[in-house]
Amino acid sequence: MTITSYNHITMPSFMYGTAWKKEATTQLVLQAVEAGFTAIDTANQLVHYDEARVGEALQALANQGISRGRFFLQTKFTPLDGQDHRLPYDAKADLTTQVNQSFGSSLEHLHTDYLDSYVLHGPYSRRGLGPEDWEVWAAMEALYESGKTKMIGISNVTAEQLALLCARAKHIPMVVQNRCYAAFGWDREVLEICRTHRIVYQGFSLLTANRGVFLQPEIQAMAEKYHTGLAQIIFRFAMQVGMLPITGTTNQQHMKDDLACERFTLVPEDVSLIESIGM
Repeated sequence: MTITSYNHITMPSFMYGTAWKKEATTQLVLQAVEAGFTAIDTANQLVHYDEARVGEALQALANQGISRGRFFLQTKFTPLDGQDHRLPYDAKADLTTQVNQSFGSSLEHLHTDYLDSYVLHGPYSRRGLGPEDWEVWAAMEALYESGKTKMIGISNVTAEQLALLCARAKHIPMVVQNRCYAAFGWDREVLEICRTHRIVYQGFSLLTANRGVFLQPEIQAMAEKYHTGLAQIIFRFAMQVGMLPITGTTNQQHMKDDLACERFTLVPEDVSLIESIGM
């Protein structure tokens, strides 16, 4: 299964996330690919990710005859306040230069000459969008216009901020990646903006942010009804409401199980029930 953004770029409907994998990153990416994943998410931020180790996995796959073109690669530009001392850019440089330096570093890490998606890891402003956000977004728009990345997007964004980007940006985001909580309506306001503008919504922490959902007897009954696991019920729900789910499992059998959620469909009543949990 695939999903397509408003600029007609198609991507796999499920993505493997590499946050917090550290030195295990290379092996886990190889396992994810073996399980069937072709979309990989990372970031040029050593606090939570190891982008270079993703590149090591891609290089190993290339040596096996599996070319870079088989994969959808997404990475992120992380502002200074999300980094530690191991920076992929000159902290004293202007923001446009920082974006370009980080982007170039990502290409080197991933052994590629283009990206499928380049994402701002999070706005500089907590509310609204400030001058820093607009400068960084303009730099990312320039990378998109140059053809060096097929898509640009933003993560950890509020509905207010996304609405501003959609109203004022030269190129509105093609991708939004947010942590998604059942208790907050499954990020309904942001998801609705994405639906309106045909922006691909990527949901992360769908499991870890919603542990209480698994305790609900209704969810356990659904797992029995559809002969699947609790996690797969949540991932399938996410797909049916218009999300592209991201999984970060380190268990290869769980990777295969997660991909198998594309093989069944929740009835509308079950989708509505999950939407209402935690509200």
